[in-house]
Amino acid sequence: MLYPNEVYTVFSFIGFVLCAIPFYWHFKAWNTGTCLFMIWAGLGCLMQCINSIVWNGNMINRVPVYCDISSRIQIAQNVAIPACSLCINRRLYKVATAKVMMPTDAEKRRAVIQDLMIGVGLPILQIIAQYIVSSNRYNIFEDFGPSSSSVLTPLTFVLIYAWPVAIGTVSLFYCVSAICAFYKRQRLFKQMTSHSQFSRGRYLRLMALSATEMFGTIPLGTYIIVVSAKAGVTPWQGWAATHSNYSEVIQIASFIWRSDPGMANGLEMFRWSLVACAFVFFAFFGFTDETRQFYRRMYKPIASRIGCSRFIFHGPSYLCVVHLLC
Repeated sequence: MLYPNEVYTVFSFIGFVLCAIPFYWHFKAWNTGTCLFMIWAGLGCLMQCINSIVWNGNMINRVPVYCDISSRIQIAQNVAIPACSLCINRRLYKVATAKVMMPTDAEKRRAVIQDLMIGVGLPILQIIAQYIVSSNRYNIFEDFGPSSSSVLTPLTFVLIYAWPVAIGTVSLFYCVSAICAFYKRQRLFKQMTSHSQFSRGRYLRLMALSATEMFGTIPLGTYIIVVSAKAGVTPWQGWAATHSNYSEVIQIASFIWRSDPGMANGLEMFRWSLVACAFVFFAFFGFTDETRQFYRRMYKPIASRIGCSRFIFHGPSYLCVVHLLC
């Protein structure tokens, strides 16, 4: 019988694999936002999978350097996925409102740099900002692993909790603008996509992905702000008082944090949200024409060894059925 932690280990590893499968085609198409989305979601699933194995049934302070890295990446992921959604929506808006069909290499490089500043720069800034309100080096939760710790002050809401909602709101603006521009210029858009690798189907899938993520980010971020505010906010007591015990590592048994609904919901919501992002991404991009060709190349030698000489993919890219012919 699998226990909840083992169940998460399996699903998080599957999430990591699902993020890796479509990466090549998006990288080849210069889709920086989607590549960053896969990297952040896949990296989060992989690290949480490792943590659920290493700290399964224990809270030992293993490999402090890794714990530092893992807890800081968790902080970065607070804004990384919303920032990637913002990159996607910005690109979709620019494609929908573009006057030139084929962008130059210089314009492509400029777009990549801008996406990296958003998708990587904002998470790095979040790590720096979290240090200001960090009460200790990190916490170790049994079954969960290392996690960062922050003092719940008004400054924490500004530096940590408000960022996902703010980024999601800006992303919402670009998403709505892109949808309006797309429907106003459908004929021109068809001409543009016919001359580039950025197909109409991929455009719509990207829009659906970013909209799904965005409409999850804003309500979830708002919920976290409300719950944290109800938990009790303490006044900011200054840098010295906040970091007086910074070198401390707090170890928390599973029966303690699982008995606290707020803490348990927060930890489980964080790590399962990464798995959800991976599965949602694969649902939109796991059965495109490119990935179906990859599956065909991968399964062809396997099918021949088990006596199945051919296999056929039936259905559109969003609903794919495989028939093995033996």
